[in-house]
Amino acid sequence: MTLRSTLLAAGLAAGIALPASAQSVLRVVPHADLRTLDPVAVSVVITRMHGLMIYETLFAWDQSLTPQPQMVDTWSVSDDQLTWRFTLRDGLAFHDGKPVTTRDVAASLRRWMSRDTVGSRLGDALASLDIVDDKTFTMVLKRPFGLMTYALGSAVGQIPAIMREEDARTDAGTPISTTVGSGPFRFVREQWMAGQRVVYEKNLDYRPRSEPPSGLAGGRVVKVDRVEWRNIPDASTVAAAMQAGEIDIWEQVATDLVPVVSRQRGTVVDRLNTLGTQGMLRPNSLHAPFNDPRARLALAYVVNQADAMAAGFGDERWWKRCGAFFVCGTAYASEAGSDAYATPNIERARSLMAEAGYRGERLVFVTTNDIPWIGRMAEVVAAGMRQAGMNVDLQYNDWGTVITRQPRKDPPDQGGYNLFVTGASGATMFHPLTNIGTNMSCDGRNWAGWPCDEEAEKLRAAFIDATNDADRKRIAEQLQRRLAEMQPYIVLGQADVPYARRANIEGVLAAPVMVFWNVEKK
Repeated sequence: MTLRSTLLAAGLAAGIALPASAQSVLRVVPHADLRTLDPVAVSVVITRMHGLMIYETLFAWDQSLTPQPQMVDTWSVSDDQLTWRFTLRDGLAFHDGKPVTTRDVAASLRRWMSRDTVGSRLGDALASLDIVDDKTFTMVLKRPFGLMTYALGSAVGQIPAIMREEDARTDAGTPISTTVGSGPFRFVREQWMAGQRVVYEKNLDYRPRSEPPSGLAGGRVVKVDRVEWRNIPDASTVAAAMQAGEIDIWEQVATDLVPVVSRQRGTVVDRLNTLGTQGMLRPNSLHAPFNDPRARLALAYVVNQADAMAAGFGDERWWKRCGAFFVCGTAYASEAGSDAYATPNIERARSLMAEAGYRGERLVFVTTNDIPWIGRMAEVVAAGMRQAGMNVDLQYNDWGTVITRQPRKDPPDQGGYNLFVTGASGATMFHPLTNIGTNMSCDGRNWAGWPCDEEAEKLRAAFIDATNDADRKRIAEQLQRRLAEMQPYIVLGQADVPYARRANIEGVLAAPVMVFWNVEKK
């Protein structure tokens, strides 16, 4: 250990805040304020980023989205594909000093399986989860589940974060407020200022894997002492702070400022990954009129992807049109069934709304300007809806309010809603197992909006149960056609949300979400 790290460790142990000059501090402006600390209770991206800072998962997706072992050392599966055996790697310890055991793993996985879309699929196939000893456990299945390691490394939705047993025993619908993980960073609660600042410090006791980093997998080597998330709502202020060197990374650059930031000396604007983000218009399928698939299809006829994408992301080099639910340019991409509404048809939309029984009732459309591209795309969609005779009430809230409102199932006139615009990473949406929007389960446990269609779910189950990729691709196209009819959400196109960093920042990894291990300040 160097003299500097020895002094840092001593200062932290004594509860002494060392001066900034003694620390390497990475200052980041994230896309949203952190409101919820539990990455199993909610599927919000900012909470997932927080979760990956302080927790680990059994497996992790590499840059190609292939699962690799993370907390797991060795694993095996029986010849009949029904019994999986896992052994944890050495050196896993929580931030409170207690070792990670299989009791923590079992409780964490059960909580995740009760909450998450991917987890529930694994849970449906699970016969038993058995502890062999403190480091080894088995999962016995009712039927083969070929996507086991992919699921256990999930970086989408509610992630399978391994928590302490006492925390993981909390009901999955109740967000926990503790933040004791085993990951490469520690959450500094006493310096957390909601709406202003979130602080993480390097976990000096963390033992990273020996493999080189790739995506979320490999060695999570922390190269700074401290990471500070600064909540700065005004984009112009962030741009000025970047130019002055007061901010090191801007996670999502405001679209209209991309040209400005790109010209700043000492600033680099780049893409985080090649799959980008899928824009989505999500109708609430619980309440009229969008409980009728004809009304949801009407929205598809209203949407002009080019207008929506240009409003949200500006220059076309940052976006493209795409009618595929499973993301253009990926293994399961198909635009089958989308030709009919590829070009807007306002009269067809008006006719479909009438067939669905719509008579001009107020439609509550919740949105935000905190994330500028969301608000701008919502405005374009709302304008098209009004052309088709829809009575749109576009309500602006801060993003924290929008995401806490999304899970509410109340009628729109009682605090609920009819529609919202959002986006999800291509890493989330390219795969039928993880695409949160295409889960049309009729049990009400799917993502906010709660569309229900048994035929789509049969196809999705067939995809998950398929034993080879040729069958998966064939079924994915069938599923795409059904989704084009049922419209669980309306695809608004694909975009690269650019991020900016100072030129002295190196090591940002291409991953489903931005992470801060491997990042260093030169």
